[in-house]
Amino acid sequence: MTIRVLVADDQVLVRTGFRLVLDAVPDIEVIAEAADGETAVRLARRLRPDVTLMDIRMPGVDGLRATELLAGPAVGDPLRVVVVTTYDADENVYAALLGGACGFLLKDAGPRLLVDAVRAAANGEAMVSPSVTVRLLARFTERARRRAQGAPDVLTDRESDVVLAVAQGRTNAEIADYLRVSLSTVKTHLTSVQRKLGLRNRTEIAIWAWQRGLLG
Repeated sequence: MTIRVLVADDQVLVRTGFRLVLDAVPDIEVIAEAADGETAVRLARRLRPDVTLMDIRMPGVDGLRATELLAGPAVGDPLRVVVVTTYDADENVYAALLGGACGFLLKDAGPRLLVDAVRAAANGEAMVSPSVTVRLLARFTERARRRAQGAPDVLTDRESDVVLAVAQGRTNAEIADYLRVSLSTVKTHLTSVQRKLGLRNRTEIAIWAWQRGLLG
């Protein structure tokens, strides 16, 4: 199945570069481009892409607001949005994740990570990598960790193991191998964790873990 992608960025060169990289991959197709948040929201609602790559800083409706409109808590049928940013120390990234984005990518991450991020989002996973995402989440949730209370005793030991693995950036397959369980068991644990904690996706699980200082 082809992964349909919408690219939203106010820079023509960035949109063109992303299109060239993604269209060269057999299972990915860029179906539309947008130069501002308002256009991105309108096109995404009409076309229902599998993944939207959303720049943060755009004229008019910025990427943060556009992400919230497409994937926020108030959206009944949220789309998968990967936020794209130039700066690895931009606090807006954290705000975007809380606003519903399923991950984010640095613009200079390179073609391979761009493709990986799109595929991860399309598969219901997030680009929560130890080298980028987890580092930023740790930095931007420092104050929240200090205020947060301890983790509630609602998770089983195995569910807690899965939460920690997600926060460390492991994929479902890597978690299954690490914990020596089946892939379906990992998915069952994730579903249970999301239900118990009221979380919607892997990114929110990672944020939840970091906010409570579970990774030290």
